[in-house]
Amino acid sequence: MANSTITFFPVGEKNGGMILIKLNDSFNTTIMIDCSIGDESIGDHCDVNEELRYRLPTESNKRPYVDAFILTHRHEDHLKGFQKHFHLGPLADYKDDDDELKIVIKELWSSHNFWKPSSINYKLCDNAKEFNKEMKRRVKLFEDKKEIQGVGDRAIIIGRDPDGRTNNLENINYNIGDTFTKINNLNISSKFSGYILSPIEQQEDEEDECFTDMNRQSVVFQLTVKQGKYENKLFMAADAECLVWETLWNKHKNNDKKLEYDILLAPHHCSWHSLSYDSQTNDDDPQLCENAKKALSQSKEGAFIVSQSKVIKDADQDPPSEAAKDEYVDVVGEDQFICTNEHPDENKPEPLEFNLTGDGPQKKGVKEKSKLSVAALSSTKEAYPHG
Repeated sequence: MANSTITFFPVGEKNGGMILIKLNDSFNTTIMIDCSIGDESIGDHCDVNEELRYRLPTESNKRPYVDAFILTHRHEDHLKGFQKHFHLGPLADYKDDDDELKIVIKELWSSHNFWKPSSINYKLCDNAKEFNKEMKRRVKLFEDKKEIQGVGDRAIIIGRDPDGRTNNLENINYNIGDTFTKINNLNISSKFSGYILSPIEQQEDEEDECFTDMNRQSVVFQLTVKQGKYENKLFMAADAECLVWETLWNKHKNNDKKLEYDILLAPHHCSWHSLSYDSQTNDDDPQLCENAKKALSQSKEGAFIVSQSKVIKDADQDPPSEAAKDEYVDVVGEDQFICTNEHPDENKPEPLEFNLTGDGPQKKGVKEKSKLSVAALSSTKEAYPHG
Protein backbone atom coordinates (compact mmCIF):
# COMPACT_ATOMS: atom_id res chain seq x y z
CA MET A 1 0.00 0.00 0.00
CA ALA A 2 1.64 3.21 -1.22
CA ASN A 3 -0.13 5.51 1.25
CA SER A 4 -2.09 5.20 4.44
CA THR A 5 -5.77 5.98 3.91
CA ILE A 6 -8.80 7.18 5.83
CA THR A 7 -12.35 6.39 4.70
CA PHE A 8 -15.53 8.11 5.88
CA PHE A 9 -18.61 6.06 5.04
CA PRO A 10 -21.97 7.56 4.09
CA VAL A 11 -24.65 7.20 6.75
CA GLY A 12 -28.40 6.65 6.95
CA GLU A 13 -31.31 9.01 7.31
CA LYS A 14 -30.60 9.45 11.03
CA ASN A 15 -26.90 10.32 10.66
CA GLY A 16 -24.23 7.97 12.03
CA GLY A 17 -20.53 7.48 12.47
CA MET A 18 -18.06 5.00 10.94
CA ILE A 19 -14.45 5.61 9.91
CA LEU A 20 -11.74 3.23 8.71
CA ILE A 21 -8.02 4.04 8.87
CA LYS A 22 -5.58 1.76 7.06
CA LEU A 23 -1.90 2.37 7.74
CA ASN A 24 0.96 1.46 5.43
CA ASP A 25 3.18 0.40 8.32
CA SER A 26 4.89 -3.00 8.33
CA PHE A 27 1.83 -4.57 10.01
CA ASN A 28 -0.75 -2.94 7.67
CA THR A 29 -2.59 -1.81 10.79
CA THR A 30 -6.35 -1.27 10.41
CA ILE A 31 -8.30 0.94 12.85
CA MET A 32 -12.08 1.31 12.88
CA ILE A 33 -13.80 4.13 14.74
CA ASP A 34 -17.48 3.53 15.54
CA CYS A 35 -19.93 1.47 13.51
CA SER A 36 -22.95 2.45 11.43
CA ILE A 37 -24.06 -0.46 9.26
CA GLY A 38 -27.75 -0.50 8.45
CA ASP A 39 -29.73 -3.15 6.61
CA GLU A 40 -30.57 -0.86 3.70
CA SER A 41 -28.28 0.68 1.10
CA ILE A 42 -27.69 4.42 1.37
CA GLY A 43 -29.76 6.16 -1.27
CA ASP A 44 -30.59 2.72 -2.71
CA HIS A 45 -27.02 2.77 -3.97
CA CYS A 46 -24.24 2.35 -1.40
CA ASP A 47 -24.11 -0.89 0.59
CA VAL A 48 -22.01 0.17 3.59
CA ASN A 49 -21.45 -3.37 4.82
CA GLU A 50 -20.18 -4.40 1.42
CA GLU A 51 -17.98 -1.32 1.13
CA LEU A 52 -16.46 -1.93 4.56
CA ARG A 53 -15.75 -5.62 4.01
CA TYR A 54 -14.12 -4.88 0.67
CA ARG A 55 -11.56 -2.75 2.52
CA LEU A 56 -10.87 -5.08 5.45
CA PRO A 57 -7.89 -7.43 5.59
CA THR A 58 -8.47 -11.13 6.21
CA GLU A 59 -6.51 -13.78 8.08
CA SER A 60 -5.32 -16.97 6.39
CA ASN A 61 -8.55 -18.61 7.59
CA LYS A 62 -10.46 -15.91 5.62
CA ARG A 63 -11.79 -14.20 8.75
CA PRO A 64 -12.04 -10.42 8.24
CA TYR A 65 -10.60 -8.33 11.06
CA VAL A 66 -9.69 -4.92 12.43
CA ASP A 67 -6.63 -4.44 14.61
CA ALA A 68 -8.56 -2.00 16.79
CA PHE A 69 -12.18 -0.95 17.13
CA ILE A 70 -12.54 2.37 18.98
CA LEU A 71 -15.97 3.36 20.28
CA THR A 72 -16.34 7.08 20.90
CA HIS A 73 -19.67 6.88 22.78
CA ARG A 74 -22.72 4.69 23.19
CA HIS A 75 -25.42 6.19 20.99
CA GLU A 76 -27.10 3.78 18.57
CA ASP A 77 -26.01 5.71 15.49
CA HIS A 78 -22.36 4.94 16.40
CA LEU A 79 -23.03 1.25 17.10
CA LYS A 80 -25.57 0.32 14.45
CA GLY A 81 -24.99 -3.23 13.23
CA PHE A 82 -22.35 -4.02 15.86
CA GLN A 83 -23.84 -7.32 17.09
CA LYS A 84 -24.74 -8.43 13.60
CA HIS A 85 -21.39 -7.89 11.94
CA PHE A 86 -18.72 -8.32 14.63
CA HIS A 87 -17.66 -11.43 16.51
CA LEU A 88 -18.23 -11.13 20.26
CA GLY A 89 -16.83 -13.57 22.79
CA PRO A 90 -13.76 -15.87 22.70
CA LEU A 91 -12.31 -16.66 19.28
CA ALA A 92 -12.75 -20.34 20.19
CA ASP A 93 -16.48 -19.75 19.63
CA TYR A 94 -16.05 -18.23 16.16
CA LYS A 95 -18.37 -19.75 13.55
CA ASP A 96 -16.47 -20.32 10.33
CA ASP A 97 -19.53 -21.81 8.62
CA ASP A 98 -21.65 -18.63 8.73
CA ASP A 99 -22.83 -17.39 5.35
CA GLU A 100 -21.14 -14.06 6.09
CA LEU A 101 -18.16 -14.31 8.40
CA LYS A 102 -18.20 -11.91 11.30
CA ILE A 103 -15.42 -9.34 11.75
CA VAL A 104 -12.80 -10.12 14.39
CA ILE A 105 -11.84 -7.27 16.73
CA LYS A 106 -8.28 -7.88 17.83
CA GLU A 107 -8.29 -4.99 20.33
CA LEU A 108 -11.39 -3.22 21.66
CA TRP A 109 -11.19 0.40 22.88
CA SER A 110 -13.74 2.19 25.07
CA SER A 111 -14.03 4.94 27.63
CA HIS A 112 -14.45 3.71 31.22
CA ASN A 113 -18.22 4.13 30.80
CA PHE A 114 -18.61 0.47 29.78
CA TRP A 115 -19.04 -0.26 33.50
CA LYS A 116 -22.05 2.06 33.69
CA PRO A 117 -25.35 0.12 33.54
CA SER A 118 -28.40 1.10 31.55
CA SER A 119 -30.94 3.15 33.52
CA ILE A 120 -33.84 5.55 33.05
CA ASN A 121 -31.39 8.46 32.81
CA TYR A 122 -28.75 6.52 30.87
CA LYS A 123 -30.53 4.34 28.37
CA LEU A 124 -28.44 1.91 26.38
CA CYS A 125 -29.46 0.33 23.09
CA ASP A 126 -29.01 -3.42 22.63
CA ASN A 127 -25.78 -2.90 20.67
CA ALA A 128 -24.35 -0.78 23.49
CA LYS A 129 -25.23 -3.43 26.06
CA GLU A 130 -23.48 -6.11 24.00
CA PHE A 131 -20.47 -3.85 23.48
CA ASN A 132 -20.21 -3.26 27.23
CA LYS A 133 -20.54 -6.98 27.90
CA GLU A 134 -17.64 -7.70 25.54
CA MET A 135 -15.47 -5.00 27.14
CA LYS A 136 -16.17 -6.42 30.60
CA ARG A 137 -15.23 -9.91 29.41
CA ARG A 138 -11.90 -8.71 28.06
CA VAL A 139 -11.04 -6.52 31.05
CA LYS A 140 -11.90 -9.37 33.43
CA LEU A 141 -9.42 -11.60 31.58
CA PHE A 142 -6.71 -9.02 32.15
CA GLU A 143 -7.63 -8.70 35.82
CA ASP A 144 -7.58 -12.47 36.32
CA LYS A 145 -4.40 -13.19 34.36
CA LYS A 146 -2.53 -10.00 35.36
CA GLU A 147 -1.23 -9.67 31.79
CA ILE A 148 -2.24 -8.25 28.44
CA GLN A 149 -4.32 -10.81 26.59
CA GLY A 150 -3.96 -12.20 23.09
CA VAL A 151 -5.73 -11.33 19.86
CA GLY A 152 -9.50 -11.16 20.27
CA ASP A 153 -9.30 -10.76 24.05
CA ARG A 154 -7.48 -7.43 24.39
CA ALA A 155 -9.08 -4.23 25.69
CA ILE A 156 -7.97 -0.62 26.10
CA ILE A 157 -9.75 1.71 28.54
CA ILE A 158 -9.76 5.47 27.99
CA GLY A 159 -9.95 7.73 31.04
CA ARG A 160 -9.80 7.10 34.78
CA ASP A 161 -12.93 5.66 36.33
CA PRO A 162 -14.14 7.99 39.15
CA ASP A 163 -15.07 4.98 41.29
CA GLY A 164 -11.54 3.57 41.11
CA ARG A 165 -12.25 0.62 38.84
CA THR A 166 -9.30 1.51 36.60
CA ASN A 167 -6.92 1.25 39.56
CA ASN A 168 -4.33 -1.46 38.88
CA LEU A 169 -5.29 -1.50 35.19
CA GLU A 170 -2.52 0.88 34.09
CA ASN A 171 -1.21 -1.47 31.38
CA ILE A 172 -4.52 -1.27 29.50
CA ASN A 173 -5.59 2.25 30.52
CA TYR A 174 -4.86 5.63 28.92
CA ASN A 175 -5.76 8.88 30.63
CA ILE A 176 -6.82 12.18 29.10
CA GLY A 177 -3.71 13.98 27.88
CA ASP A 178 -1.84 10.75 27.14
CA THR A 179 -0.13 10.01 23.85
CA PHE A 180 -0.26 6.44 22.51
CA THR A 181 1.73 4.75 19.77
CA LYS A 182 0.54 1.15 20.16
CA ILE A 183 -2.34 -0.48 18.27
CA ASN A 184 -3.06 -4.18 18.74
CA ASN A 185 -0.25 -4.20 21.33
CA LEU A 186 2.31 -3.35 18.63
CA ASN A 187 4.39 -0.17 18.68
CA ILE A 188 3.97 1.69 15.40
CA SER A 189 5.46 5.02 16.52
CA SER A 190 7.38 5.44 13.24
CA LYS A 191 4.04 5.73 11.43
CA PHE A 192 1.35 6.66 13.96
CA SER A 193 0.53 8.34 17.25
CA GLY A 194 -2.61 9.46 19.00
CA TYR A 195 -3.33 12.16 21.58
CA ILE A 196 -6.39 11.87 23.83
CA LEU A 197 -8.24 15.15 24.40
CA SER A 198 -11.57 14.11 25.87
CA PRO A 199 -13.81 13.19 27.68
CA ILE A 200 -12.75 16.13 29.83
CA GLU A 201 -13.24 16.17 33.58
CA GLN A 202 -16.41 17.60 35.09
CA GLN A 203 -16.25 21.38 35.05
CA GLU A 204 -16.99 23.71 37.93
CA ASP A 205 -20.74 24.35 38.18
CA GLU A 206 -21.42 21.76 35.45
CA GLU A 207 -24.58 19.85 36.25
CA ASP A 208 -24.35 16.08 36.62
CA GLU A 209 -26.97 15.61 33.90
CA CYS A 210 -24.76 17.44 31.41
CA PHE A 211 -21.56 15.68 32.50
CA THR A 212 -23.02 12.19 32.15
CA ASP A 213 -24.70 12.83 28.80
CA MET A 214 -23.39 10.41 26.16
CA ASN A 215 -22.44 13.15 23.70
CA ARG A 216 -20.63 15.04 26.47
CA GLN A 217 -18.66 11.88 27.25
CA SER A 218 -17.45 11.45 23.66
CA VAL A 219 -13.85 10.36 23.19
CA VAL A 220 -11.95 12.94 21.13
CA PHE A 221 -8.58 12.16 19.51
CA GLN A 222 -5.96 13.94 17.48
CA LEU A 223 -4.32 11.22 15.40
CA THR A 224 -1.04 11.67 13.55
CA VAL A 225 -0.23 9.55 10.51
CA LYS A 226 3.29 10.07 9.19
CA GLN A 227 4.33 9.85 5.57
CA GLY A 228 7.93 10.81 4.93
CA LYS A 229 8.57 14.04 6.81
CA TYR A 230 4.90 15.09 6.79
CA GLU A 231 2.54 14.52 9.70
CA ASN A 232 -1.08 14.13 8.61
CA LYS A 233 -3.25 15.35 11.51
CA LEU A 234 -6.70 13.73 11.82
CA PHE A 235 -9.03 15.29 14.37
CA MET A 236 -11.73 12.81 15.37
CA ALA A 237 -14.32 14.93 17.17
CA ALA A 238 -17.12 12.37 17.76
CA ASP A 239 -20.30 14.04 19.09
CA ALA A 240 -18.63 16.43 21.55
CA GLU A 241 -20.62 19.62 22.06
CA CYS A 242 -19.93 23.26 22.85
CA LEU A 243 -18.73 22.96 26.45
CA VAL A 244 -16.05 20.49 25.41
CA TRP A 245 -14.70 22.72 22.65
CA GLU A 246 -14.69 25.88 24.74
CA THR A 247 -12.92 24.01 27.54
CA LEU A 248 -10.35 22.53 25.17
CA TRP A 249 -9.61 25.97 23.72
CA ASN A 250 -9.07 27.47 27.16
CA LYS A 251 -6.81 24.55 28.03
CA HIS A 252 -4.75 24.42 24.83
CA LYS A 253 -4.85 27.94 23.38
CA ASN A 254 -1.21 28.46 24.33
CA ASN A 255 -0.29 25.17 22.66
CA ASP A 256 -2.77 25.03 19.81
CA LYS A 257 -0.76 22.33 17.99
CA LYS A 258 -2.83 19.92 20.09
CA LEU A 259 -5.89 21.09 18.18
CA GLU A 260 -4.53 21.41 14.64
CA TYR A 261 -5.73 19.23 11.79
CA ASP A 262 -5.50 18.36 8.13
CA ILE A 263 -8.89 16.64 8.38
CA LEU A 264 -11.52 17.50 10.99
CA LEU A 265 -14.58 15.34 11.50
CA ALA A 266 -17.23 18.01 12.13
CA PRO A 267 -18.48 17.16 15.64
CA HIS A 268 -21.94 15.69 16.17
CA HIS A 269 -22.67 15.38 12.47
CA CYS A 270 -22.23 19.12 11.90
CA SER A 271 -24.49 20.12 14.78
CA TRP A 272 -24.97 23.76 15.80
CA HIS A 273 -24.71 22.59 19.43
CA SER A 274 -20.98 22.00 18.97
CA LEU A 275 -20.54 25.71 18.25
CA SER A 276 -23.14 27.30 20.50
CA TYR A 277 -24.89 26.94 23.83
CA ASP A 278 -28.02 28.37 22.21
CA SER A 279 -30.70 26.45 20.37
CA GLN A 280 -31.51 27.39 16.80
CA THR A 281 -35.09 26.31 17.47
CA ASN A 282 -35.72 27.91 20.86
CA ASP A 283 -33.61 31.08 20.67
CA ASP A 284 -34.48 34.05 18.49
CA ASP A 285 -30.84 35.00 18.01
CA PRO A 286 -28.60 32.00 18.78
CA GLN A 287 -25.06 33.15 19.44
CA LEU A 288 -21.88 31.51 18.24
CA CYS A 289 -19.43 30.55 21.00
CA GLU A 290 -16.24 32.15 19.72
CA ASN A 291 -13.93 29.98 21.83
CA ALA A 292 -15.59 26.78 20.63
CA LYS A 293 -15.10 27.90 17.05
CA LYS A 294 -11.46 28.77 17.76
CA ALA A 295 -10.90 25.24 19.04
CA LEU A 296 -12.36 23.88 15.79
CA SER A 297 -10.53 26.35 13.54
CA GLN A 298 -6.94 25.18 13.95
CA SER A 299 -6.74 24.07 10.34
CA LYS A 300 -3.49 23.52 8.50
CA GLU A 301 -3.09 24.81 4.97
CA GLY A 302 -5.41 22.94 2.60
CA ALA A 303 -7.32 21.26 5.43
CA PHE A 304 -10.65 19.48 4.96
CA ILE A 305 -13.69 19.36 7.23
CA VAL A 306 -15.93 16.32 6.81
CA SER A 307 -19.54 16.17 7.95
CA GLN A 308 -20.47 12.50 8.40
CA SER A 309 -24.17 13.16 8.13
CA LYS A 310 -27.26 13.09 6.01
CA VAL A 311 -27.57 15.73 3.29
CA ILE A 312 -27.35 19.32 4.56
CA LYS A 313 -30.21 21.18 2.92
CA ASP A 314 -32.90 21.94 5.49
CA ALA A 315 -32.40 25.16 7.45
CA ASP A 316 -34.62 23.81 10.26
CA GLN A 317 -32.78 20.52 10.87
CA ASP A 318 -30.01 20.01 13.40
CA PRO A 319 -27.93 17.96 13.01
CA PRO A 320 -26.74 18.58 10.41
CA SER A 321 -27.06 22.35 10.65
CA GLU A 322 -26.69 24.73 7.72
CA ALA A 323 -25.58 27.44 10.14
CA ALA A 324 -22.82 25.17 11.49
CA LYS A 325 -21.77 24.30 7.95
CA ASP A 326 -21.44 28.03 7.18
CA GLU A 327 -19.06 28.42 10.13
CA TYR A 328 -16.91 25.50 8.97
CA VAL A 329 -16.87 26.79 5.39
CA ASP A 330 -15.63 30.07 6.86
CA VAL A 331 -12.66 28.12 8.25
CA VAL A 332 -11.61 25.99 5.25
CA GLY A 333 -13.58 27.24 2.25
CA GLU A 334 -16.50 25.79 0.30
CA ASP A 335 -14.45 23.28 -1.70
CA GLN A 336 -12.79 21.83 1.40
CA PHE A 337 -16.03 21.11 3.29
CA ILE A 338 -17.52 17.75 2.33
CA CYS A 339 -20.70 16.04 3.49
CA THR A 340 -20.41 12.26 3.18
CA ASN A 341 -23.95 11.80 1.92
CA GLU A 342 -23.39 14.40 -0.79
CA HIS A 343 -20.18 12.80 -2.10
CA PRO A 344 -19.91 12.70 -5.01
CA ASP A 345 -23.67 13.04 -5.50
CA GLU A 346 -26.48 12.90 -2.96
CA ASN A 347 -28.37 10.47 -5.18
CA LYS A 348 -25.39 8.11 -5.46
CA PRO A 349 -23.19 8.56 -2.37
CA GLU A 350 -19.84 6.78 -2.20
CA PRO A 351 -17.34 6.32 0.64
CA LEU A 352 -15.15 9.41 0.96
CA GLU A 353 -11.49 8.40 0.88
CA PHE A 354 -8.23 10.27 1.39
CA ASN A 355 -4.68 9.19 0.72
CA LEU A 356 -2.48 10.41 3.59
CA THR A 357 0.57 11.48 1.61
CA GLY A 358 3.86 13.24 2.21
CA ASP A 359 2.15 16.41 1.02
CA GLY A 360 -0.92 16.02 3.23
CA PRO A 361 -4.30 14.37 2.62
CA GLN A 362 -5.34 13.97 -1.01
CA LYS A 363 -8.98 13.23 -1.74
CA LYS A 364 -9.38 10.21 -3.99
CA GLY A 365 -11.61 10.66 -6.98
CA VAL A 366 -14.35 8.14 -7.67
CA LYS A 367 -12.57 7.07 -10.87
CA GLU A 368 -9.47 6.19 -8.85
CA LYS A 369 -11.31 3.58 -6.80
CA SER A 370 -11.28 -0.12 -7.61
CA LYS A 371 -14.56 -1.84 -8.35
CA LEU A 372 -16.11 -4.19 -5.84
CA SER A 373 -15.87 -7.82 -6.77
CA VAL A 374 -19.62 -8.24 -6.65
CA ALA A 375 -21.62 -7.51 -9.75
CA ALA A 376 -24.52 -5.70 -8.19
CA LEU A 377 -26.01 -4.25 -5.07
CA SER A 378 -28.82 -6.34 -3.68
CA SER A 379 -31.18 -3.38 -3.50
CA THR A 380 -30.92 -2.39 -7.14
CA LYS A 381 -29.50 -5.42 -8.99
CA GLU A 382 -27.49 -2.87 -10.97
CA ALA A 383 -23.70 -2.71 -11.03
CA TYR A 384 -21.97 0.44 -9.82
CA PRO A 385 -18.29 1.37 -9.48
CA HIS A 386 -17.46 1.23 -5.77
CA GLY A 387 -14.57 1.73 -3.35
